[in-house]
Amino acid sequence: MERRQFLQKAAIGSVAAVTAGSLIHAPAVHAKKQIRWKMVTTWPPKLPYLQDAAELLAKKVELMSDGQFKIKVFAGGELVPPLQTFDAVQKGTTVQAGSGVGYYQAGKAPAAQWFAAVPFGLNAAGMAAWYEFGGGLQLWEETYAPFGVIPRPGGSTGPQMAGWFNKKIETAEDFKGLKMRIPGLGGKVMAKMGATVILCPASEIFTNLERGVIDATEWIGPLHDQLMGFYKVAKYYYYPGWHETGPFVEFVFNKKAYEELPVDFQAILDAACAQVSNWTTQGFNFGNGRALDELINVHKVDVVRLPDSVLAELKSHSKDAVAEIAASDPMAEKVNDSFQKFQKLIGPWGEISEKPYYETLADQYPLKG
Repeated sequence: MERRQFLQKAAIGSVAAVTAGSLIHAPAVHAKKQIRWKMVTTWPPKLPYLQDAAELLAKKVELMSDGQFKIKVFAGGELVPPLQTFDAVQKGTTVQAGSGVGYYQAGKAPAAQWFAAVPFGLNAAGMAAWYEFGGGLQLWEETYAPFGVIPRPGGSTGPQMAGWFNKKIETAEDFKGLKMRIPGLGGKVMAKMGATVILCPASEIFTNLERGVIDATEWIGPLHDQLMGFYKVAKYYYYPGWHETGPFVEFVFNKKAYEELPVDFQAILDAACAQVSNWTTQGFNFGNGRALDELINVHKVDVVRLPDSVLAELKSHSKDAVAEIAASDPMAEKVNDSFQKFQKLIGPWGEISEKPYYETLADQYPLKG
């Protein structure tokens, strides 16, 4: 009897202890601070693979945090003007996150352009490798640190097209006096070619091209160029996209807000960025191929290769423009040095692997029309 009573008391005591322990620890689980952020972008609403990426990031963060970390996304112009995304994130008063492109920050941080695209630079795979293994991401963080902003790769649009023109380009002289919408280091090159460079957000490009405010524009590639309807107001569609060979977009976060996140939420945000970056890159690979076929065979777009002599001139001016910008700013010089060394390191591999492979497929995938 005494033994049974002892066991009963012990069992009751164990249950009580477990129950008490559960009650003690339960509030710690359920009372974890809920995070509510706002994200602004430079993109028009519903823009495939760009505005979509921001929305997808928010969904993944919410799912991985079990609903405790939510991000409300606003397209360009819905909360702040499209080209003021970075500034809003920097202030961090109402906005904690953003999506855009590094070269939009060229005026305040010249080095930021290298993290978006460098003329005749790395392709998408090369850019991703530079971020991950060449110290690119660390340099990116260093570049944005004075502004209280943390960057993360947001995915690549893949090789871009040289752009839409209402004037045929047969020699380098044809760029003189041309009014073209082209940002970043590519814009510096076009200025050296004698063009007038104009920067405007995506929502204004079609109207500016239609009204003659600009004579030419680059945007992204076949997928978005088709959606923007540029084939309706421009005669020639030129390639290759020498100015943005593997451009990346960016996610940016207010540094203070990021560092105030619990460590697991920081990890969730970083993991979500990596997943979305890959999704965006592959989405463009798929979408551009499909859209190019439609532009050529449905809309009868005249897809034209820039002459070799023009590309040679562009390459020469690109070297000068990149060197000049790098020399004008210590951080840009540091970033450019890293970029150039990395390109020289991995370039020979592409020369003997992908380049000859694609050359063998030239007759297999001719431009149709």
